Amino acid sequence: MTTALHLAALHRYPVKGLSPERLDDAILETGGYFPGDRLFAVENGPSGFDPAAPVHQPKIKFLMLMRHEALARLDVRYTPDDHTLTIRHEGQVAARGDLRTPDGRAAIETFLAGYLPEALRGPPKVLAAPDGFRFTDSPRGYVSLLNLASVSALETMTGAAVDPLRFRANLHVTGLAPWAELDLVGRTLTTPDGVTLRVLKRTERCAATNVDPVTGQRDLAIPRTLSHHLGHTDCGVYAEVMRGGVLRVGESVSFEETSP
Repeated sequence: MTTALHLAALHRYPVKGLSPERLDDAILETGGYFPGDRLFAVENGPSGFDPAAPVHQPKIKFLMLMRHEALARLDVRYTPDDHTLTIRHEGQVAARGDLRTPDGRAAIETFLAGYLPEALRGPPKVLAAPDGFRFTDSPRGYVSLLNLASVSALETMTGAAVDPLRFRANLHVTGLAPWAELDLVGRTLTTPDGVTLRVLKRTERCAATNVDPVTGQRDLAIPRTLSHHLGHTDCGVYAEVMRGGVLRVGESVSFEETSP
């Protein structure tokens, strides 16, 4: 039997650790990353990252919500046409720069150095991902999927509202029972237009999910709650793009009930 779920929202995170951008659609490429996602990261002191020979780096080497919750209070927008990153704080433009240029990157770095002085291990540095690489948390699985029913179940567990943006996923889906996404590992998801995703693994959650993505307050204990109620800290899954195409908010995604 074939089961259908629905795409409720699409998000990309141009800069690792900073705010999301909501999309109506996204063009995925076979074997590729979610478009426009984790294109940049802000190095927290020297990380050893080499753009000529990029390898996956632990997120602890970069500015990140897990340790720097004040980042959630920044509203960040990236315009790929002119490569400009704009940071707003408390409704005002705090920094803007063309990330292709030294001056543009310096404008962003100078603001962050003043914004998070006690969090820095060294000068912050904006890093751009070379072709074929992204600053994802996981070295496997370039598209992340979140089941909104699992988020609702977490609200019952915590007794508080839980914003799905805490989980920083690319795809938000409905139509699954709570935690049913964890059973999708090894299965294939297909849209009517033929976009095909193969689910690779569960997403283990860290303390970044404890931070409210609007207020920047560390107000919940998501991993601890998951562990207490479920015996693990997994919520959501990672997938790879087996066949590319256009994903659209509101469309259906099907999978076979029986694992291949």
